[in-house]
Amino acid sequence: MSSASHGRHTAFQALPVVNIAQLYSPHLHERRQASGQLAKAAGDAGFFYVTGHRVSQERIDALIACAKSYFAQPMQEKMRHYIGESSNHSGYVPEGEERFSENVVDRKEAFDVGFDYLASEGRRPLLGPNRWPDMPRFKEDVSAYYGEVLELSKLLFRGFALALGLEEDRLVRQVNQPPSQLRLIHYPFDEVPKGEGQGIGSHTDYECFTILLPTAPGLEVINGAGEWIAVPVLPGAFVINIGDMLEVLSNGTFVATRHRVRKVPEERYSFPLFCACDYDTVIEPIVPTPDDKPSPYGMLNCGDHIYAQTQQTFTYLRQRIARGEMKLPDGARLADSFGRKAEVAKWCTLPNSSRSTHGLPCTGCPNG
Repeated sequence: MSSASHGRHTAFQALPVVNIAQLYSPHLHERRQASGQLAKAAGDAGFFYVTGHRVSQERIDALIACAKSYFAQPMQEKMRHYIGESSNHSGYVPEGEERFSENVVDRKEAFDVGFDYLASEGRRPLLGPNRWPDMPRFKEDVSAYYGEVLELSKLLFRGFALALGLEEDRLVRQVNQPPSQLRLIHYPFDEVPKGEGQGIGSHTDYECFTILLPTAPGLEVINGAGEWIAVPVLPGAFVINIGDMLEVLSNGTFVATRHRVRKVPEERYSFPLFCACDYDTVIEPIVPTPDDKPSPYGMLNCGDHIYAQTQQTFTYLRQRIARGEMKLPDGARLADSFGRKAEVAKWCTLPNSSRSTHGLPCTGCPNG
């Protein structure tokens, strides 16, 4: 079990920095030393920088170049790859397509890439072939970056397992063909911003954890005192944050941390890889609560949870639910059910018949 306090973040004023170089060591005691630092950072803040990784600068530079070239295209060309026309939720996401709040449109556009699952059997709503634009080097360079960071995610899965006192491969053996999504996000610079437009509204991430590469400031995270803390860019480092599913797996030892992107004073690109287990993995607590108290967490299906959250925040999927063309998976959690100011999550499970016609919170829901 982690030595971090259970389910409570500190009133941190800056993100911890963890050098993970020892996670690559052939010696278990050195890997344990690095995992101890992961445990403290994940428990104290749920958000931290990692250095000492082996993702090459060449891969990073090529990815940024791809994003700049893609988003510089005319809207008509970008919409040729509209995500609403994909079979596995991949492609271009125009501004306003994804919403965490009904009343505020996020000032961002994105291109989403998943695990490029080419087999005809075993496909899922989030697992299938990507929709690649016909641009020189785009598929090659984005795929190469995805591959390197996916390997980093497996290293971190091992580190988190050790941090929780588990067998080192307890988590990573369920990371083979995961619905782990890489997003290329563009926040345009607006000299005359209108209203209260934000980069991304306050939320937690659905998966186990996120590996983020930002190019400019704008990200903010909430600490244990309920204060929003700025996250500056640290050259050579990735930003890691705990997501919903690692909160569940750790039984609240690590808590999904709420974060947002405020209005940005400059053009900004951001590249999160949302790291998940395989689609059909059962996510439930695998470490005990202190004093063997009953766990507040239930059980969920990895892929279904990610898809349910996605259905509730993307316009094209919400519209399909409203038209009766699809429904939320059985046992789906309401969007935004985790990481409320670093408190243990409040659960709400409703049958599809009890939801509104849009698949969103109904009257009387304590989380609504």
